[in-house]
Amino acid sequence: MTATRLFDRAVLRLSPQEAGEDVAGFLQGLVTSDMKGPLPVWTGLLTAQGKALFDFIVWRDGDDLLVDCEAGVADALARRLSLYRLRRKIAIARDESLAVHWSPREGAAEGEHPDPRLAALGQRWLATADPADQSADAMWRAHRLALGVPEGAGELGSDKTLWLEANAGDLNGVSFTKGCYVGQENTARMNWRQKVNRRLVVVPLDRSDEARRRVAYPDLGLAVDHLRVEDLPADLAPAWMALATEGAGED
Repeated sequence: MTATRLFDRAVLRLSPQEAGEDVAGFLQGLVTSDMKGPLPVWTGLLTAQGKALFDFIVWRDGDDLLVDCEAGVADALARRLSLYRLRRKIAIARDESLAVHWSPREGAAEGEHPDPRLAALGQRWLATADPADQSADAMWRAHRLALGVPEGAGELGSDKTLWLEANAGDLNGVSFTKGCYVGQENTARMNWRQKVNRRLVVVPLDRSDEARRRVAYPDLGLAVDHLRVEDLPADLAPAWMALATEGAGED
């Protein structure tokens, strides 16, 4: 059996608990991407200042939404979403019956979708968890980092990195037309001014700046650094990363 399951991921299910309750509308006012458009999408839940707290992928399942997130932060994300729920009749809980799967192949089979960040990341899907599932976590991490795509609390940090510094603009992680969400004002201002002075970048470990390093992966010889755009060597920027108009102006 080919290993495809990502055991480092978990699934949260958001379900309406009474007729007329709109789960997509609930998330629409919280996260950076458009919950009313095609799903899945990669998105972020930010601080009021526009810094990343959580990043995740959202899928639709009938009237429910499924959140494909890091297993290690799933409970914290559920608690954070519950704080915003107030009196709305929406259930937010882990769905242990589902598992996240991934394959590096480019062609999608039924039920699979290209990763919404970057097609080269491969295919992604949700399926019933099976005790026979084999882990693809190490392969996924190596594939993702080879393409220069950071994700998760260890690489993005929690309340450390502005969402556009986490490459959300290039990786389809933000809508500038959908309206308000938490952290929208600062994110929109940075986009309008075309001023993203720093970026999260995957770099060879021997070229990493320890003072700017978020995490190192000695087994892969790679690190994720938070670098000023003006200090970023051109050969370290992945092809998908747009840098031409950034870095102008003061911090």
